[in-house]
Amino acid sequence: MSVTRAWGLLLALSAGSTLLAASGLQGRLFAVPILVLSGTKAHVILARYLGLAAAPRIRAGFDLVLGAVLVLFTVLASLA
Repeated sequence: MSVTRAWGLLLALSAGSTLLAASGLQGRLFAVPILVLSGTKAHVILARYLGLAAAPRIRAGFDLVLGAVLVLFTVLASLA
């Protein structure tokens, strides 16, 4: 994926976050999709803008930690 396509994807994901925020959803119905969008954005930034696409093992480690944090946040959001 080129940097231009990554930028376009980040714009689309940001627009999705904005639409969700404007929808008035609250609680779990809001937290889970926002976490998915933010995790996807973080992955794109790590892979394309920080150059981890060239280092698959390091990127996999970052993805693992990122996924664990997002799962933890999802669990915490469901308890609230």
